[in-house]
Amino acid sequence: MGAHGWSATRLGFMVCGYLALFCAEIVEAGCGERERENCCTGRNNECFEYSERKTVCYCDTYCQKTRDCCEDYQRVCQISAAIDCVVGSWGPWSSCSAPCGVGSKERSRQVSVPPRNGGTPCLDLKQRRGCFGNNVICSTAKEVAKILPDSFKRNFKDPWRRPHMLMKEEKASYCVYLRLKQASAACKLKLWSAQLVRERLICAECQGDAMSKSDRCGGEGLEDTRTFWTAASVPGCHGSWVRESSSESCRCPPYSLLFV
Repeated sequence: MGAHGWSATRLGFMVCGYLALFCAEIVEAGCGERERENCCTGRNNECFEYSERKTVCYCDTYCQKTRDCCEDYQRVCQISAAIDCVVGSWGPWSSCSAPCGVGSKERSRQVSVPPRNGGTPCLDLKQRRGCFGNNVICSTAKEVAKILPDSFKRNFKDPWRRPHMLMKEEKASYCVYLRLKQASAACKLKLWSAQLVRERLICAECQGDAMSKSDRCGGEGLEDTRTFWTAASVPGCHGSWVRESSSESCRCPPYSLLFV
C-alpha cells in the first residue's frame, strides 16, 4: 500500500473514532445515563450532567425553578413541578411585653401550602417590633408606699386633722401580702424595720384612714411588677417589693405593717 493509501485509511479510522466518541457522549447525556443516582431533591449544584448540546444541565428538583434541567429530566426523574410555599395573612399584634416602658410585640402567620420539589421556601413567619407600654397600672407602679409597724394605733389618725373637720366614713380594711425584694441598710437602725429583709413575705394592712378616694392604699403593689416602699418613721429606710396576693375585709396578724 502506498503512502497516500495509508494516509487515507488512517484518516478514515480517526474520523470513525471521533464519531464514535461523539455518539457515546450523546448516549450518555442527560439524567438517564448517570453513573450514580439519577435524580436529586432540593437544590444540589453537584447534581449535574451534560446535555446533548454539550452544555451543563441539572437533575435536581430546583432546576424547574431555574429552568436549566436536562432534556430527559421529567421523563427520567418523574418528579412533578416545583410548588412554592404559600403563607396566610398576618395575625394581630400581641400586647406589649412591658406593661410600662419599652418592650416588644409580635405577630405571626401560618403556612398554607408547604414548599415541595424545590419550590420557593417560606418567608418569615414571625415579625417583632418595639413598643412602649402605657398600661393603666403604670401610674400605680410609680407610687411609693409609706409603711409603719402595726404597733401604731389601729385606724391610725391623721395628726394634722382638726376636731371640727368631718370624720371620714369607716371603711373595711384589707390585707396585702408582699414579697420583699430590697431593703436599704438604714432599715437596720430600728427593731421593727430590721425585720424587713429580702425575700421575706409580709402582710401590710390597708385601713380606712389610709385609703384614697379609690378605696385603696397608695403603693399597695402590683403582681409580677416590682414597686417601692419607704418606712415613715425610719429616715433612709426604703426598698422594693412584689405583691403576691390580697384579702378583702381582713386584718393582718400581729407584728405586721400598716399603710399610712
